[in-house]
Amino acid sequence: MTALALILAAIAGLLHVLFFKLESLDWRKPAAWKTFGVASQADADTTAPLAFNQGFYNLFLALGTFTGIIMVAASNTHDSIGWTLIVFACASMLAAAVVLVASGGRPFARAASIQGLPALAAIVASLAAAS
Repeated sequence: MTALALILAAIAGLLHVLFFKLESLDWRKPAAWKTFGVASQADADTTAPLAFNQGFYNLFLALGTFTGIIMVAASNTHDSIGWTLIVFACASMLAAAVVLVASGGRPFARAASIQGLPALAAIVASLAAAS
């Protein structure tokens, strides 16, 4: 179960690295802003500072997850700090997905699922593995 939990957490973390790339590095490129439903280049330029900041939130969640994964993988025992980092970071990812769908409604359900379901799976598997 530990391996499955770490793989699921890594998937959630890698998705958030991708979100960082799209939001913080590529936001002004049409392929990136269209992914998020931004209507025009002018709108992308206007929202770029917000997207840049949001991207770093996603990167920090991913780094917390990866740190937890490394701590668990390197430990000979059930490392509670590593599991705590994984669960906390993935729970934050899941909470952000809930906020996304709650604030944007049905049009954001797919994006919220992509963001939240891997995190939810990682949380469930991590709690099972850590106990």
